[in-house]
Amino acid sequence: MQECINRARVCSLPNTDDYCDEIFETPILDSIETPLQLKILSVQELKLLADEIRTELHSVLWKKIQKSMNPSLAAIELTLALHYVFRAPVDNILWDDVEKTYAHKVLTRRWSAIPSRQKNGISGVTSQLESEYDSFGAGHGCNSISAGLGLAVARDIKGKRDRVVAVIDNVTITAGQAYEAMSNAGYLDSNMIVILNDSRHSLHPNMEQGSKASISALSSIMSKIQSSKIFRKFRELAKAMTKRIGKGMYEWAAKVDEYARGMVGPTGSTLFEELGLYYIGPVDGHNIEDLVCVLREVSSLDSMGPVLVHVITEENRDAEFGKKIMVKDRRTYSHCFVEALVMEAEMDRDIVVVHAGMEIDASLLTFQERFPDRFFNVGMAEQHAVTFAAGLSSGGLKPFCIIPSAFLQRAYDQVVHDVDRQRKAVRFVITSAGLVGSGGPVQCGAFDIAYMSSLPNMIAMAPADEDELVNMVATAASITDRPVCFRFPRGSVVDRNYLVPNGLPIEIGRGRVLVEGQDVALLGYGAMVQNCLHAHSLLSKLGLNVTVADARFCKPLDIKLVRDLCQNHKFLITVEEGCVGGFGSHVAQFIALDGQLDGNIKWRPIVLPDGYIEEASPSEQLALAGLTGHHIAATALSLLGRTREALLLMS
Repeated sequence: MQECINRARVCSLPNTDDYCDEIFETPILDSIETPLQLKILSVQELKLLADEIRTELHSVLWKKIQKSMNPSLAAIELTLALHYVFRAPVDNILWDDVEKTYAHKVLTRRWSAIPSRQKNGISGVTSQLESEYDSFGAGHGCNSISAGLGLAVARDIKGKRDRVVAVIDNVTITAGQAYEAMSNAGYLDSNMIVILNDSRHSLHPNMEQGSKASISALSSIMSKIQSSKIFRKFRELAKAMTKRIGKGMYEWAAKVDEYARGMVGPTGSTLFEELGLYYIGPVDGHNIEDLVCVLREVSSLDSMGPVLVHVITEENRDAEFGKKIMVKDRRTYSHCFVEALVMEAEMDRDIVVVHAGMEIDASLLTFQERFPDRFFNVGMAEQHAVTFAAGLSSGGLKPFCIIPSAFLQRAYDQVVHDVDRQRKAVRFVITSAGLVGSGGPVQCGAFDIAYMSSLPNMIAMAPADEDELVNMVATAASITDRPVCFRFPRGSVVDRNYLVPNGLPIEIGRGRVLVEGQDVALLGYGAMVQNCLHAHSLLSKLGLNVTVADARFCKPLDIKLVRDLCQNHKFLITVEEGCVGGFGSHVAQFIALDGQLDGNIKWRPIVLPDGYIEEASPSEQLALAGLTGHHIAATALSLLGRTREALLLMS
């Protein structure tokens, strides 16, 4: 190992795009080919390796992709300890939050591809298709305990002896599924280890200021005692003896045990005991020696049921790195939406905001600061957020329920029964709609057009640009007799110098024609209207003048507009950034029943492909999906029999 430490290199990452311009040494990291090699290192060498990984991730996440690093850096020592004690991939280590997995990916030889996070790069999440060290795919969080319990039960049924470790953090553990899983784990009593990675971070400022689990010499000693085999066996023996004496004695002893452990443990630790998990902690998540000691003891226990190890990490520990993150100066749809909503809220005191999801968009802080008593961030509790908003509506308020498209899926039952079926006037603001670049398939909002527009009482609309977004905010605020939803993408607005005016409500179910043409009509929904206009520009250069229309509404559909387009053109092309079954399907349903397809019109839909599009740049994703202006123009040329020009356009 000393020979390895004496070696140095210029950079541990591919020297591309002038990305690596510093000289730093990572000799131990250079020597690690598999996580099993960690077992030959001393604790001191593990500490040096942690520093090397911290430097490595700093270079990648800050310099290359301008990504916040604190969550990743805070989990480095925990990651090293897990791979040092357990034998992945034989032992299963499951991660709940993808932001904590970068050190894991570094150790499993995927770190050279981390800078890409784009087309053909590594996945932004854990994926079994990518590495055998990823025991289960992490998505939106809160799934690690459920999946881990499934692996543990499958192991028991098959008579195997591998260990299962599920890592969850203090944000994702707020989701209801985590508690359902822990309750079931306590009932089934299968051997598994749950690691609660408590980063001392809360969604709520008042909770940040409250009491927190503290690390001290006493807590360190107590964690080691709690995790020791002797203590655990003594406890199990005591429980067995009191059971034999009688039920009353057993219940009394259990209460004494709970009280004693509650005295030495942090506030709330007995909750896990009530769910059936043996609680150990808190443990210093940056002290590798303590982590290894506790995890080694826990891993040696057989037939002891589920265990929860409470690990404290500090995200602000590497704040000097995080402060260097540069914020790109760009104006997004979210900024325009919040500014428009603030204007509406200034005029209407009944407007309130409910937000759910893993992260809160920085633009929403404007509303929160202006109206702190009218802003409710519930974290990863989408189901609660929807029904909570329905209750606010029943109480006479006007809730705007802001949830990213991919997260709203988790609350669909509540959308159906607590909102739509009861005609509650909840205004769903669906952010991150469509393709999301480096967010890949996990964050992609591909399905909301289909699943929201299928509801009988729902008004579904989407803005083509920032002007329409502002007007749709005003439209949503004016609707009081039924639910409404509108979606917008993650990216920048069309006009970066746009000044938000006062919004004007749009007539429900009324679209608009933007460009009059002939032969071919392009009917876009939402942000894809801009790509239709781009296609119009490309076709104009070829002597074709096509019509471009903005549907605005998926439901109710502007049937007059659609009928006119069918009767005055030979071809109708619908374009949407959503899956099959969305806007195009509503158009097809109408023109089929209206008899338009019996005439001369020919209809072609352009939608997202029937598959998941992996991480890539936004432009690459649009190209892969066939949704660029060039693809739309080529479709029109093909319909007109100008195949050669279509091929040339795509080349």
